[in-house]
Amino acid sequence: MNHLSTEQTTALHPWNERGEIDAAGLENWVQGRLARQREQVDTLLAVAGDKTLENTLRPYDDAVATLSATGSLASLLDSVYPDKAVRDKARELTQAVAEAATALSLNQEVYRALAAIELGPADLAADQGTSHYVNQTLLNYRLAGVDKDDATRAHVRQLSDQATELSLTFAKHVQENVNRVQVQDAAELEGLPPDYIRNHPPDEQGVITLTTDFPDMQPVMTFAKSADLRLRMFRAYNTRAYPANRQLLLDLLAVRQETASILGFRSWADLATANQMMGSAANMQKFIAELELASRHGAMQEYEMVLAFARTQQPGLTTLKTSDRGYWYEQYRREAFDFDSQSVRPYFPYAAVEQGILETAARLFQVSFKPNPQAAVWHPQVSAWDVYDRGRRCGRFYLDMHPREGKDKWFSAAPLIPGIRGRQLPEAALICNFPGGKADDPGLMQYSDVVTFFHEFGHLMHAILGGQQPWAGVSGIATEGDFVEVPSQMLEEFFHDARLLASFARHYQTGEPIPPELVDRMNRASAFGRADGVRTQLFYTSYSLDLHNQPPQSLDPDNLLEEGYKRMMPYEWVDGNRMYSSFTHLIGYSSNYYTYMFDKVIALDFFRQFDPSDLLDGPTAMRYRQSILEPGGSKPGTQLIEDFLGREQRMDAFAAWVGEEFAGAPAGKGSDGVGHSA
Repeated sequence: MNHLSTEQTTALHPWNERGEIDAAGLENWVQGRLARQREQVDTLLAVAGDKTLENTLRPYDDAVATLSATGSLASLLDSVYPDKAVRDKARELTQAVAEAATALSLNQEVYRALAAIELGPADLAADQGTSHYVNQTLLNYRLAGVDKDDATRAHVRQLSDQATELSLTFAKHVQENVNRVQVQDAAELEGLPPDYIRNHPPDEQGVITLTTDFPDMQPVMTFAKSADLRLRMFRAYNTRAYPANRQLLLDLLAVRQETASILGFRSWADLATANQMMGSAANMQKFIAELELASRHGAMQEYEMVLAFARTQQPGLTTLKTSDRGYWYEQYRREAFDFDSQSVRPYFPYAAVEQGILETAARLFQVSFKPNPQAAVWHPQVSAWDVYDRGRRCGRFYLDMHPREGKDKWFSAAPLIPGIRGRQLPEAALICNFPGGKADDPGLMQYSDVVTFFHEFGHLMHAILGGQQPWAGVSGIATEGDFVEVPSQMLEEFFHDARLLASFARHYQTGEPIPPELVDRMNRASAFGRADGVRTQLFYTSYSLDLHNQPPQSLDPDNLLEEGYKRMMPYEWVDGNRMYSSFTHLIGYSSNYYTYMFDKVIALDFFRQFDPSDLLDGPTAMRYRQSILEPGGSKPGTQLIEDFLGREQRMDAFAAWVGEEFAGAPAGKGSDGVGHSA
């Protein structure tokens, strides 16, 4: 047993020096932290005289920091800890922390104390970040319903607790329900990479079992020649947690709508955007319509080009199913661009990619990373790294990068401990599911995996470098929700550079760097499909909005999914698609999935400011770090954008990015018309 001592119950981490914890020890730790948070609130409320930054905002921020770290670390253990009993306890305690946070957000005494803080001219001139923090906090209190009567606040609190419970259960079902696809005939694996086939041997009955974990699923959808296998995998992947999560989603939507109505909003989507840069559901609809119009022609052109090519391979083919998209796009790229995405996998073994990501980020952000084998971790697969800035340790992150039973199945960055300048260093973790992690498996990654890795690492850097603020409430990734994806999406663009890739992308057997001509073909091939990719994101965006922008009583998530798909996508709908049942963004982002496309526009505008001939070492990198990452959430997102660009954002870079695929497409591939540019 790994029970914590009394002294450890208020320690920063829940685990002991070996990274171990049991359910009872976790309970003790969380309850100790919640008791500490209540003491911090009591300290704030005990102030009898004038309310100042030091006697009121400081203890409030301490309470925020305690709740933030406690909830984040409990949620982490729910996602990654190998012992199911601990995961279950962590999920239960995450609910308890969320309830404490809701109670704090509805505490009128705390609100009145914060509102009474006098921010004089000297305070405003000296620290705009503090002023922004106070003003945003008061706004969020009002949006939570703090100004309602006692009965209404009690009802809102009950609804919030119910929403948290539903959300945690929804996520649990996705995490713990792995579907499997049985392959009776090994010939169905034709087209898949040799290492994939080698890693999936048949059992004694000759049956090959594939899972819906990402390293199993993605290669099937991209490379498997068998349309039937692709279809079976598609349905298996898109029915995880179905039917259980269907009713949970409907219940959650009803709770959210009731909450919005009580707080005076027409819909949850209006409430969820009220403190964001977007501002309202109507603005979101306008944004979706603009991108829908801009991407419609290009996406249809792409589809027709790929379908025409597929017909040369399968005469009589009249349409492409959504389960066929990845495979036929891959085949088309091989023909039209002379690029086979399997050809780059040998240059991306996991260990080399990890080292390359770290070295690239260290140069770009002028920091250094040192492994810390003494730091306690929760699983042998996990590594801990300390971050140093000009010789001073400024944070720590953890890498948990490969799938295992019971672990969260997606790719995410998790802020764990908010930094407080001079008092507490920030910590964060990457939770991913890349190939590798076994002694006999080099973990050959697809190019998209490498991009995903750097994307998530961008969140880590935001958490660490932005985690040097004096207040936990604006530390790290504490911007508006619709600015959160900007730094990570900006980093995606760096790995189109052949010299940068060659610095770490070496053949795992020969050691030869990836050839620049291969990178050039890869870039031209990967550019093809961008309009289709925008449409896919818009489909997710509009579905998330539609679910949260109409009365839930008459809502059918299945009909809405099919209608939205047919409106946005040219592929044939696959019956049995229950994507929403495992779409966990509906829990975290709720109606606001638009963030990804909204932030892509900003990110591309940012990347255009870098010198293509000197991406890592030019002056723009440090200016970007200082203007975008280091402020954390101490400024409005619009101000961060103007600080870096010297102007408001523009669509030019995004329009050029979408159009690049046709500008670089081959002039023609024969009399069938495949490959003709726009």
